[in-house]
Amino acid sequence: MSTHTNGWANDAGSELVFKGVYVAGKPENTRWDVCCKKGIIDSLDEHVPDSAAPSNGVQFLCPSLCHPHIHLDKCFLLSHPKYADLEIEKGDFAEAMRLTSEAKARFERNDLMERGRALIEESINFGVTHLRAFVEVDLTVRFKCLEAGLALKQEFKDRCYVQICVFAQDPIISYRDKGKAMMKLLNVAVNRPGVEAFGSTPYVEQDGDQKKQLQNMEFAIRTAIRYGLHLDFHIDYNLDPNTPSMIGVALELLHALKWPSNWNHHTHRSVLFGHCTRLTLFSDKEWLELREKIRGLPVAFVGLPTSDLFMMGRPAKEDAGGQRVRGTLQVLDIIKKYGLNAAIGINNVGNAFTPHGSCDPLSLASLGVGVYQAATKKETDLLLQCVSNRAKLAMGIDLLISCEIDIDVGDPADFVIFGNQTTSGPGAFRSRKTIQDLVNDPAQNRTTVFNGEVVSR
Repeated sequence: MSTHTNGWANDAGSELVFKGVYVAGKPENTRWDVCCKKGIIDSLDEHVPDSAAPSNGVQFLCPSLCHPHIHLDKCFLLSHPKYADLEIEKGDFAEAMRLTSEAKARFERNDLMERGRALIEESINFGVTHLRAFVEVDLTVRFKCLEAGLALKQEFKDRCYVQICVFAQDPIISYRDKGKAMMKLLNVAVNRPGVEAFGSTPYVEQDGDQKKQLQNMEFAIRTAIRYGLHLDFHIDYNLDPNTPSMIGVALELLHALKWPSNWNHHTHRSVLFGHCTRLTLFSDKEWLELREKIRGLPVAFVGLPTSDLFMMGRPAKEDAGGQRVRGTLQVLDIIKKYGLNAAIGINNVGNAFTPHGSCDPLSLASLGVGVYQAATKKETDLLLQCVSNRAKLAMGIDLLISCEIDIDVGDPADFVIFGNQTTSGPGAFRSRKTIQDLVNDPAQNRTTVFNGEVVSR
């Protein structure tokens, strides 16, 4: 058996060892030796300093990161030369839909692969080992995005788990044929080997018609149940108190159609609600009523702050300069006050829906310190959970561990090592040794480990 210390471990039967690292969830100022074998953490022992051994600097180990909600096919449209003429002029949702529709008419396998590959590669470099990738299927692109997504899933299978979600960004029902062609297309798509989730966007149905939104959701739920898929609704994307929330209706449908909710049964699948900015207008009473409606359903919520802050609450032209209402799902409150699972996601990268930001989930946790006004040790720990363990659970990953950050023997060897800064000199105090250090100011030097193998450094 070959042994690799603080380096690559790609040989069959090899073990991976990190010595003297700080570990998320362990007592502060303690260092540990971590040994991985066969894709799990085999041993975790408190480090005994050896003056004769070379120093590896200060390193901090935490669970690997996760994208619970990211659009694979629409990424980097603003920076790719093929779409250079599609410039943002207004920055509103209608323009983003129009620009994206124009871009989709030009999609070809080569550029879908090129842009998708860049997103996955950059994500792995940031410490991502699991992601739910939305690939659109509609009457324009048909299966182009899906086929590219499935090819990328296979290409990266040894470095990252890519969960393909067939996604209906366009309406399902609002057509002259009442959606027959679209539904037929989607049924073919979700039956492709390698597809694990199905998602839709009820609010894009014509004029936001509630009856059509209901039909959209019913089709999505029945389809997911029929093909044994996880379900993902992009829903309630508004800040209008006069527009009724549709999540309660979705929950009623899930119960009525007998969503497979038994965690111990092989048919169990997760349900994820994304965006949900309308819920920021809910009172405590409405949240408690919503929690009651969930009643055992495997439901989670994902907030998308970079997209929401850019897109939501745009003032009218005649409004004064102070009119800048913003809204993004209060993820930490959902967890702490109502006992529900929630995560934070990137959503889009480099397109008209979200022109700013990177593929780094940890940057969202750091942004969350300000957005959610959350800076205590417990709160930063929760923020890290929202881009790691909680995010994985939200997309239906069966965790052998709890959502809490508590790395131990027997856990999957999926983690990120941050640091390798010098232990001496004027900047030594800047080394990240705690979750709070890391969330407040994410380190850039990272080593990503997936299934006990170093996949990026």
